[in-house]
Amino acid sequence: MLTIKEVTEITGIAASTLRYYEKEGLLPHVERNENGKRLYDKEDLSWIHFVTALRATGMPIAQIQNYVYLYKEGDSTISERKLMMLNHKKEIEKSIKELYFNLDKINYKLALYDVLESQIERTSIKI
Repeated sequence: MLTIKEVTEITGIAASTLRYYEKEGLLPHVERNENGKRLYDKEDLSWIHFVTALRATGMPIAQIQNYVYLYKEGDSTISERKLMMLNHKKEIEKSIKELYFNLDKINYKLALYDVLESQIERTSIKI
């Protein structure tokens, strides 16, 4: 079992964020010792990484809460959870597509600047 300090060192996630995730019900299994200190196991670390990935890809807290609720309901919700992940995956893919589209525009502009700079360098060198 790991303390919150050890988990922050392993994951790089602030203790306040971990407490917030737990308070919001995003970490379903965090135990506490007799003094009330949080204790994390490997499954908790997996949940932390999963929730972090969902947050980093734009999933709202409320949607993650719903996912955790469904998870706690058991195997009868697997299809619904899968659908949630498929829909989120589609949103991520859409965002990636938009990023690549915009990256192409930036790369085009950079290539244009390369051409302009090379023209300036050729015309300004006179012997």
